[in-house]
Amino acid sequence: MEEEFIDKELFEIYKITVDFGQKPIRIDKFLLDKLENTSRNKIQESAKLGNILVNEKPIKSNYKVKYGDVIQLVVREKPKVLKLIPQNIPIKVLYEDAELIIINKDAGLVVHPGHGNYKGTLINALIYHFGQLPTSPELNHRPGLVHRIDKNTSGLLVIAKTESTMNHLAKQFFERTVERKYLALVWGDVKEDQGTIKTNLARNVKNRKVMDTYDFEGDIGKHAITNYKVIKKLGYVTLVECKLETGRTHQIRIHMKSIGHPLFNDPEYGGEKILKGHNSSNYRKFIQNCFNEIPGQALHAKSLSFEHPQKKKIISFEVELPDGFKKILTKFEKLEIK
Repeated sequence: MEEEFIDKELFEIYKITVDFGQKPIRIDKFLLDKLENTSRNKIQESAKLGNILVNEKPIKSNYKVKYGDVIQLVVREKPKVLKLIPQNIPIKVLYEDAELIIINKDAGLVVHPGHGNYKGTLINALIYHFGQLPTSPELNHRPGLVHRIDKNTSGLLVIAKTESTMNHLAKQFFERTVERKYLALVWGDVKEDQGTIKTNLARNVKNRKVMDTYDFEGDIGKHAITNYKVIKKLGYVTLVECKLETGRTHQIRIHMKSIGHPLFNDPEYGGEKILKGHNSSNYRKFIQNCFNEIPGQALHAKSLSFEHPQKKKIISFEVELPDGFKKILTKFEKLEIK
């Protein structure tokens, strides 16, 4: 049985240079005259999310354009309705009842279909193993999903089996009452034993696959808060636990980079390069062997706690690090620091 999925992850980038003779005018009004099939509210929302740049800097919707300004604007394309095909992909089910499913996702598995990944995802596997799952317009019609983790992040996900459970869980995530903890291996020696990172996050206009940080008190992006504490120092890398207060795209990855500690082997945020250590062929070979143990960033969703929608009590789950992640830690524990 096929299900439908609405893909809202498609974007189009416009580039406009302001002509000679243009009188100073608010950019939202200027763009309203230049673009078809849009509204002033949509333009203002784009500015708020950091999706409008003038001369490569994000601006507010009340910015006044002038001759020579180069404007870049990212807008969503019209959503496409796609068919979801059930696929017999193995998944690790830790818990299941009439209301929900707890999954331990392997690193390398895409959670939901999106631009360029319409098959071979966790959602394709879920509809094969569990049949029809509820959807919600607010959650992009993705069956059963109320949250997600990145393709190369391993660990815990909760999947709703009924519409009422989906709504209940979505409310908990919105109200930030769900407790989520991650283990991350980051480059460098994290000096502070614990800390809190607070920024706004918005997509990079030039590269929609990555995020940028902005002022927490500013108008661009959405609030993002990560609490971290050091678990183990391993010389050139540090194992940290991250507790999320919000759940933004790439939150831990960009937050740790923002304080100078990109995640180990993170290809989008610079962690796939040797950032700490000595320059020797043996060390370079050692790091490459570590990189080969995992498909991407060293990040694991280790624990998840929330109120069960029907039982009305807190239920908690925890999973160990995957073998590849463990092997990297063992390798660094044995490494002789020079």
